[in-house]
Amino acid sequence: MPIKSSAFPLRTIHLDFHTGPWVPDVARDFDAKSFARTFRDAHVDCVTVFAKCHHGHLYYATDHPARHPALPKGFDLLEAQITALHSEGIRAPIYLSAQCDEYAANQHPEWVACNSELIQVKWGNSAFEAGWQILDMSSPYQDYLADELAEVLKRFAPVDGIFLDMCWDQTSCTKWAIDGMKRSGLNPTSEADRARYARQVAYRYMERYKKMVDGASRTAGGIGVWFNSRPKIDLDEEKRFVDHIEVEALPTGGWGYSYFPYVSRFVRPLNLPALSHTGRFHKNWGDHSALKPAAALKYECCQILSQNMSVGIGDLLHPRGVPHAEVYRRIGDVYEYIQRCQEFLQGATNISEVAIIVDQSLGDTPGPSGIGAVRALQQLRQQFDIISPRAALKSYRVVVVPETTVIDAALASSLQGYLGSGGRLLLAGRAAFAADGTPVLSEAGLISKGPSPYTHTFLRPIAEIGRGIPALDFVMYERGFRVLPGNGAKALCLTVEPYFERSYDRFSGHSYTPPDRVTDFAAIVRRENVITFAVPIFEAFAKHGNAEYRQLVGNCIDALLLRPLIRDRGPVHLEVLVARNREATIVHLISFLHSRQAEDLDLVHDPFPLVNMPLFVRMDKAPTKVTLQPAGEDIPFTFEEGYVSLKPTVLDGHAMLVIK
Repeated sequence: MPIKSSAFPLRTIHLDFHTGPWVPDVARDFDAKSFARTFRDAHVDCVTVFAKCHHGHLYYATDHPARHPALPKGFDLLEAQITALHSEGIRAPIYLSAQCDEYAANQHPEWVACNSELIQVKWGNSAFEAGWQILDMSSPYQDYLADELAEVLKRFAPVDGIFLDMCWDQTSCTKWAIDGMKRSGLNPTSEADRARYARQVAYRYMERYKKMVDGASRTAGGIGVWFNSRPKIDLDEEKRFVDHIEVEALPTGGWGYSYFPYVSRFVRPLNLPALSHTGRFHKNWGDHSALKPAAALKYECCQILSQNMSVGIGDLLHPRGVPHAEVYRRIGDVYEYIQRCQEFLQGATNISEVAIIVDQSLGDTPGPSGIGAVRALQQLRQQFDIISPRAALKSYRVVVVPETTVIDAALASSLQGYLGSGGRLLLAGRAAFAADGTPVLSEAGLISKGPSPYTHTFLRPIAEIGRGIPALDFVMYERGFRVLPGNGAKALCLTVEPYFERSYDRFSGHSYTPPDRVTDFAAIVRRENVITFAVPIFEAFAKHGNAEYRQLVGNCIDALLLRPLIRDRGPVHLEVLVARNREATIVHLISFLHSRQAEDLDLVHDPFPLVNMPLFVRMDKAPTKVTLQPAGEDIPFTFEEGYVSLKPTVLDGHAMLVIK
């Protein structure tokens, strides 16, 4: 029988099972009781299991010719897995691959997407390189997949959930795609129209398949449908197609350690149940015979936990159907810890005081500007969300607009309304200027003199904005704007310009030209509640990592955000996130340090201890008790001027201060 609990799962496994038709012994060693006990003993409460893999093969009782040829006759692996998991109270959502289906592609090559040169789309560089063929969802393949989904829903209703994978916008020039574009009034010869049509096709099949899942009799507590591989940054629009959110983020699998902190802060305010899964692999999916270090797995799971999301780990089941004991010893150690932490987070909501408005057209990888903004605020221990230009601003104390966000008429109006109600704003670089170089907001008090003629200038902070920065005119590695303070505005940082612009026939020394003279131009301008950087401060921080850039941002935010939620004297890499429920304020302290130790691979091997670290948490009144959880240790504290003062010690990378 299906699970009856209505709670969203908390500790999940995504159990990959992409098994080629040449593998001869599928499910040979599967044992239902042992299979289910493995997950139970590892503190898992939800396992996504496979109806259909990227090879296009099916793993349940069906007359469909795509059933895996090596699956024993009369044996329904999917049913056996679901029944076994349910017997231990574990949910079992069902996975189907969408645009990757080798069986369908080989049977119907005309369904494979092709580019404008009529070359079939494939992961790989040639016909003789292993890689998935990509199906065109405007072809009859969409109906083919709908029939498979309908059979799964009928066969396994009520289902715990449906996970449809590989659902990105795929452009194509098959006859079906071209005819469809013409019917939609689009021009097939236009690359932009092909992209527009790909989005239309995706939305149509997502709506179609969601209705099918909604029409099935789902179990109480079922997590509904999720379409994977779509840009999470579009979920404020696409959330109508899904019932929950899943963020796939394997830091060592190509996502890196900057991806999750960005995307999670965008999906968090969308008010849908959300989970994120990392992987247990050393590298990416398919790296089945290598484990990542235990410290890395704990770090990644604690990051997910701190974002108030359910925790997920990706694994790959061996074709013979037996989960590897060593894998689940490692997962179990982490999940036992996560389970103890989750007891204190019931009903909790993350607290954010700052919002970063991003350009959604950049997708889930926002480039240096977005990454620099996230990294700077994370290292400054600000509590922040990532939001779209359409989002409401009134709940935030400070709004940040990084360089790549275009302030159009609608956003300008929203920001002006926000400022009129007492909000505070930080603008960076070209976000402050229209295409013609004029300032977009009169409230900023800028007089623009156009882009700087110099690729490198130098910054001289004034007074409190220079706090913590050496008395040195320090370099800005990226080109900015020449700006003068207008009426009611003042310079917070002056621009020092070089002797001349470096060129092949006029240069001095190894690198950029030295500073020559302080100018009347301002690198930072403040007018009332608006601070503007005339330089691309976030882009420069992401590209060059200069600590003075982060300090400048921090000093400017401190000037706008009086009495922030968190103050501390911890190391730069420390991650601090705050949540609240009816009983307590919970402060996550995460202290792991990742480093580049292999080509394109950042690794984590050990926690970084925190010893008697000074921490200050703003509270409305003095607490009655503070504990360090999940260890259950009482923490001494004082309360002065609205801040709880503590000195926690955290030796194993993560702990939660529970302030009651």
